[in-house]
Amino acid sequence: MVLQTLKTLFNRDLDKLKFEIESYEFEKQIWTIDKNISNSAGNLCLHLIGNLNTYIGAEIGETGYVRNRPLEFSLKDIPKSELIQKVEDTISVVNKALDNLTEADLETIYPQIVFEKEMTTGFFLIHLSTHLAYHLGQINYHRRLLDF
Repeated sequence: MVLQTLKTLFNRDLDKLKFEIESYEFEKQIWTIDKNISNSAGNLCLHLIGNLNTYIGAEIGETGYVRNRPLEFSLKDIPKSELIQKVEDTISVVNKALDNLTEADLETIYPQIVFEKEMTTGFFLIHLSTHLAYHLGQINYHRRLLDF
């Protein structure tokens, strides 16, 4: 049951991420920063893609993905269509990896130490889902505030 819930949440929020990026009326605004807003929607999108491809794709799905976290925040002006394609690819990676897990796998220790101590795979997947939702909210707010 938890595994199906996680799949549903990841798909819902990644679809919403795609929708948010598609919804920018002016493509250049995806990369806008202003005053106390230090991360653009484009960089937050790249960060989410890198995060999920690392911790779910590479670690659980064994995709071979290699993350370059600094680029997630330094790249600029990637076309909207390319961001959307990256989100769609991430949806596929996440689904494939989660489809290969069982409920029992959620109770196993996640293979990496991420927060300075061991945690279960289930705990970490829930964290990743809330991390996605957190930044998705920032992107939504960014779009409504700065896309003019």
